[in-house]
Amino acid sequence: MISLLVRHDGQVQCVYGEEIDLAAIGAVRIARASHVEPDAQGRWWADLTPSGGSVLGPFSRRSEALVVERAWLEGHLFRRLPAPISAP
Repeated sequence: MISLLVRHDGQVQCVYGEEIDLAAIGAVRIARASHVEPDAQGRWWADLTPSGGSVLGPFSRRSEALVVERAWLEGHLFRRLPAPISAP
């Protein structure tokens, strides 16, 4: 499953995945939001500093770091939404 955030100006943001062809929506610009890399001991770290986060880990498996990375990125993306406007 992929979550898409459609902004007021029509731009769409998401954590990249291959679940859908994003080019079908329009022009695509992909930017790195994080890194998952091993250290010298073979432990895995999710570096979220490119998106304003911290470095999370260590994890014994790369798959564990990827799950945490995606959850943080999706949570961060949707937390930045403005508060809903209440109608009188």
